[in-house]
Amino acid sequence: MAQTSIEWTELTWNPVTGCTKISAGCKFCYAEVMTKRLKAMGVDKYQAGFKKVRIHEDALEIPYTWKKSKVVFVNSMSDLFHKDVPLEFIQKVFQVMKDNGQHVFQVLTKRADRLAEISHLLPWAHNIWMGVSVEDERVLDRIDFLRDTGARVKFLSCEPLIGSLPNINLTGIDWVIVGGESGQKARPMKPEWVLDIQEQCQSAKVAFFFKQWGGKNKKKAGRELNGQTYDEMPEIELHKSI
Repeated sequence: MAQTSIEWTELTWNPVTGCTKISAGCKFCYAEVMTKRLKAMGVDKYQAGFKKVRIHEDALEIPYTWKKSKVVFVNSMSDLFHKDVPLEFIQKVFQVMKDNGQHVFQVLTKRADRLAEISHLLPWAHNIWMGVSVEDERVLDRIDFLRDTGARVKFLSCEPLIGSLPNINLTGIDWVIVGGESGQKARPMKPEWVLDIQEQCQSAKVAFFFKQWGGKNKKKAGRELNGQTYDEMPEIELHKSI
């Protein structure tokens, strides 16, 4: 468990670490940069480097220790649906989330094809929010895969947004997050791309969250759109733990 500065969540939980790049959104991966830092700091969990996918059985116990309800981003340092993560371990992670109904777990993947392939084998619960990354038009098919899952709340993370996304099919989608890339080599995000997505969400009555403009100095660039901040989220439904 770790506190996080990610605006749309409270904590991160990483039962898997390490990943490999599969699309343009991965080019300047935040998790890769963080893994290098944590490895240099001597953190054991990251000593194998970023390209080595590792599962951490001991991390499965952590959510049972949280006293108060939390909103948790699962695997900020990896992708739970990576081909090197065994189905049996994914099922264990989902069971932990299901057991802890007093928390919201936000799972995000770029491997939407595998997600759809094994969705029927996972113990879905009210508190598991499932999302896919959609950085440009080339990966819009991930949304169709997401729609086929058993998740109660389905969301899109359009970050880093590196191209326009006109005419998104938002049927069955509950939430859209948009954000620009940050860092020294950040690719630019055009305001009209963001405004178009915001208008599509408004028309479809889908919650819209604008995370950041990004760039070399993301704090200075801020997160206002049209002179306001957009922090909309789906309704949180919590149950007691088992």
